[in-house]
Amino acid sequence: MKTHTSLRQRFGARVRQLRKEKTDLSQEAFADKVGFARSYFGRVETGKANPSLDAIQTIAEGLGVEVSALFEDDD
Repeated sequence: MKTHTSLRQRFGARVRQLRKEKTDLSQEAFADKVGFARSYFGRVETGKANPSLDAIQTIAEGLGVEVSALFEDDD
């Protein structure tokens, strides 16, 4: 049986990918830029946190992308 990656994990991986592509910021520096605790943002990127719609909008704005870009799949 194939194991499916959870939506939160896929979302977090996409956020991490875009953070690395769009900014020169570390996880800690990006979290500070958008006003999140580093520990919370780390949990978002690892799929352990379930970000609110407001948090998703904040992340998108910090990355300079549309919210929809956070849900695109490169596969």
